[in-house]
Amino acid sequence: MSNVCEDQVYSSIFRSNSKTLFNYIYYKYGNEEKANDAVQEAFVKLWENCSKVAPEKAKAYLYTVANNIYLNVIKADKVRLKYADTTSERTNESPEFLLEEKEYLQKLDNALDSLPENQRTTFLLNRIDGKKYSEIAEMEGVSVKAIEKRMHLALKALREQIDGI
Repeated sequence: MSNVCEDQVYSSIFRSNSKTLFNYIYYKYGNEEKANDAVQEAFVKLWENCSKVAPEKAKAYLYTVANNIYLNVIKADKVRLKYADTTSERTNESPEFLLEEKEYLQKLDNALDSLPENQRTTFLLNRIDGKKYSEIAEMEGVSVKAIEKRMHLALKALREQIDGI
């Protein structure tokens, strides 16, 4: 019987979950540095409690712990998703295009920021990470129907706020 305390099992859990766990926390709260810290601390707690957590429960344990750690860190903070400024890398676009792109990204940022946290997280996990509804439902601890509803509401809200999406 495998045990999380075994290096191979722990390493396998880390490899298969660390990036997605980071993205989940980052998309949910919007702070890369704090998301990294939460993920790292969650894996430390998993190691500290390795004898108490069954390998098949490790993923759910990590998501719960990382989310709780992050909530404790940013209780009162309002979060914003950050977009890298890609305009400095391009020199062949017209100033009008660059201005329109910047305005569009600002509209998108504002629209995403105005979504309820659960809709924003669902939208980003699906559209940016390519996660299936069933995977998101497992991460969030809700039904696939709930994820479908969140996605529908998120898309509806984004369409209303942004022309041409």
